[in-house]
Amino acid sequence: MSEPTTNALPIVLIHGLWMTARSWDRWVEHYRAKGHEVFVPTYPGFEIEVEALRERPEVIAEASVPATLDHLTEVVESLDRPPIIMGHSFGGTFTQLLVNRGLGAAAVVIDSAPPEGVRVNPPAQIKSLFPVLKNPANRHRAVGFTKEQFHYAFANTVSREESDAAYDRLHIPAPGSWVWSYGLTANWRPGHQETWVDYDLDDRAPLLFIIGGKDHLMPPSVIRSNAKKYRNSEATTETYEFPDRSHFTGVEPGWEQVADYALEWATSHART
Repeated sequence: MSEPTTNALPIVLIHGLWMTARSWDRWVEHYRAKGHEVFVPTYPGFEIEVEALRERPEVIAEASVPATLDHLTEVVESLDRPPIIMGHSFGGTFTQLLVNRGLGAAAVVIDSAPPEGVRVNPPAQIKSLFPVLKNPANRHRAVGFTKEQFHYAFANTVSREESDAAYDRLHIPAPGSWVWSYGLTANWRPGHQETWVDYDLDDRAPLLFIIGGKDHLMPPSVIRSNAKKYRNSEATTETYEFPDRSHFTGVEPGWEQVADYALEWATSHART
């Protein structure tokens, strides 16, 4: 493995819901081989292994967005210089919130869940989230997918056998309160919520939205609507679509293309 070079920016990778830091394992190895220091912070309480988290759903149910954001902020601010920040799914929300705090040299969000203000909810997304939203009591629970639901929401471009293997290795329940509060009701409650960002901010890191063209959980229309919110900002905001990829784009075959595009874009656009 290559030693980090003096000009290689550090990279922070932030996972999303129904996943842990384990979902980034291949990216960590890939980027370290290119000479980057890579950090994969998890949510407070999620430091234990996937199998242990499945046995302790209360840790997941009690997770807090503000506490998680503060923890991620501490990680980023502790580095010697501003890193490239990359986030997948709800990790993309956290990435946008970190950028809004003035952090990062460049940022890439992959299949990002949107911050407050994006009101596009296509049918595939509603179907994907229905296992959580069908019961209001889930607001107080950790809620997982079945293997069939996971295949539809996450890994619809791979075989059921491949999807089931990924489920066994990576899947954990998600905090139902996050899906209800930030995926359903945030746009209809008065005042700014915990996932509000200043879309018009000019002094921020460049931001790339990577879109999975066959993503059911965060379909292209959701991502494009999110990116369009930044249209009044003078800071760089771009989108790039991989047309045949699902929400599981960072793990399914061909993930290297996504990882390399994200890194090349971030490196070439990073603030110095």
